Amino acid sequence: FILYGLVLELNYYAVIPSYCTTHPGFPALQAIIFVNLFAFLAVAYLAGLLTAKLRQVGVQLKDTSGALESLQVLHENIIHSISSGLLTTGLDGRVTLVNAAGQRLLEHTAAELVGAPVNQLFMDPLPTVESEHAHAEVRFENPGKFRKTLRVRVAALTVPERGDQGYVYVLDDLTELRRLEREIRMQDRLAAVGRLAAAIAHEIRNPLTSIAGSVSMLSGVPEMNEEHRRLLDIVTRESQRLNAIITDFLAYSRTKQYHFDKVDLIQLVEDTLTLMDHRMKAENTGISIKRSFPVKQAWTLADGDKLKQVFWNICENAVRAMKDGGTLTVSVEAASEDWQIGFADTGAGMNPQQTEKIFEPFQSNFEGGTGLGLAIVYQIMQAHEGKVWARSKPGQGTTFVLRLHRLDAERPALTENGIGQTMLAGAAAAGVSHG
Repeated sequence: FILYGLVLELNYYAVIPSYCTTHPGFPALQAIIFVNLFAFLAVAYLAGLLTAKLRQVGVQLKDTSGALESLQVLHENIIHSISSGLLTTGLDGRVTLVNAAGQRLLEHTAAELVGAPVNQLFMDPLPTVESEHAHAEVRFENPGKFRKTLRVRVAALTVPERGDQGYVYVLDDLTELRRLEREIRMQDRLAAVGRLAAAIAHEIRNPLTSIAGSVSMLSGVPEMNEEHRRLLDIVTRESQRLNAIITDFLAYSRTKQYHFDKVDLIQLVEDTLTLMDHRMKAENTGISIKRSFPVKQAWTLADGDKLKQVFWNICENAVRAMKDGGTLTVSVEAASEDWQIGFADTGAGMNPQQTEKIFEPFQSNFEGGTGLGLAIVYQIMQAHEGKVWARSKPGQGTTFVLRLHRLDAERPALTENGIGQTMLAGAAAAGVSHG
């Protein structure tokens, strides 16, 4: 502004040439300078106001952006804090978001899941928004891991004024619930079958004893020819087999006596495998045993003889499943607060229906079997407050998994003298007495 006034003054006094045809007088010149001064002041004032407004808008924008970021973080924290798994997909069915619970359930990271077709993650068809019930139970299996049962609910992902933009899937893990339901049903069936087996066995054993005695007396008759003796041998042999079956029935139905003590699972498994090794070599079965013991000792509170029976019955089942030879892999490893014992064979395997009923009595898949070996395994594991289950697929062998509590410093409920109050209470609840 000062420079502009100086130029006007120099032009007025002809210090610098002017190309105008008229020259204003001094009063007019002052008026022009005053008008320009006022204009500059007005522009400066307006510029100041605009600057203040811009500064205020910038602060508000910064505050709003911070609030938006906080809201986004809050929403993300809410989504990732939900205990149920949450998946969102686009209209094309590809995963766009998965929360932390969903990653744990599906045992994959977000980077592995995002972009994958959601239908290919599960073994069963997913529910749809258009279906009558927008929920279903589906199976999920990660290679090398346990199969899971999940409840899936679906809803449309709707954005106001833009319509449906995708789908939201909510996942809940029902694996343990379904396992407990199967276990309760199995226990009810086992109790009923046990009572029935005991009654039938007692009713059959008495006439069977008479038959065996009569056959024994007939075998001493000198007038019998070879054909008669051969028939008597068949009757004797079948009577003995039937008596053995009845003995198994009674052993299954009777209340067992348990003697709990501090035992090393590694030693119990090794003793069983040593006997099994000798037997398989003597019978030339073509089966080899592979041991996998990452720990040197595995202490637990149990009845050692009963656990040996459990291990033997499972090994016997594995040997029968591998008629043409194979490999039996036995492992003992720590699993949280438990010891996990695995018996994996390379036999023919089983279908899902056989696997579900494998521990029920009279469910033998082998010729000549009574179907009580694995039922007794289940009974003994229940008395030890343990768990046992089987994983199998046709043509891919079978794996039996056992879980028993670890006996160590982190479990104060178990005492050093080998008598644990928790285990005793569990055995008593299972109908077991202690010697």
